[in-house]
Amino acid sequence: MKITKLGHCCLVIEHKGIRVMTDPGMYSMLSQEQEKNIDIILITHEHQDHLHVSSVKKIIENNTDALIITNTAVSEILAKEGIGAVVLDGDKEENAFSGILFQSFPGKHAEIFEEIGQVQNTGYMIDGEFFYPGDAFTDPQKKIKVLALPVCGPWMALREAITYAKKVKPEFCFNVHDGYLSDVPGSMISAPKNVLDKENIKYIYMNQGEPHTFNL
Repeated sequence: MKITKLGHCCLVIEHKGIRVMTDPGMYSMLSQEQEKNIDIILITHEHQDHLHVSSVKKIIENNTDALIITNTAVSEILAKEGIGAVVLDGDKEENAFSGILFQSFPGKHAEIFEEIGQVQNTGYMIDGEFFYPGDAFTDPQKKIKVLALPVCGPWMALREAITYAKKVKPEFCFNVHDGYLSDVPGSMISAPKNVLDKENIKYIYMNQGEPHTFNL
């Protein structure tokens, strides 16, 4: 499984000859709009750093056969723009697309303050190996080989990210949801690595545009 981070939460996952893009949002517009040969677009929730509608339109123009998989709330937004999507948001609901199994883990966006921003958020497990929780600390209660770990945002502290990784115990994890940060990552590299390495969780700091292959 090869994963390239285009920015913030937009990833391109290459697995079994299929290319899956996650959460094309406002922090990764320039890179995501240039991508070709995308088979599946996976969207966890409606906030603009995960769903930038005009950018999605351009991605579809470049990838006319791409299938969008998302939850009910996002599908309703896309439908108003004439964009179709497959809804997969039941509790541990699963379906195979292009030979890859997707399983959904529904819930709400993590709290920013009280009900602010608590939209529908759906985490997804890809082929039983890679878990992308969106903006929540969802525990799928099953083995995770690779975890996309949110490390920064108005709804979280770094200590919560480290605690979450320790709880779900992936074999590997890497940083997402960090578009708010400067180019100097500082404690985003050192703090998770110092703690998680001792837990036998290999933390990999992924730079924008830099692919990493996970030998699973």
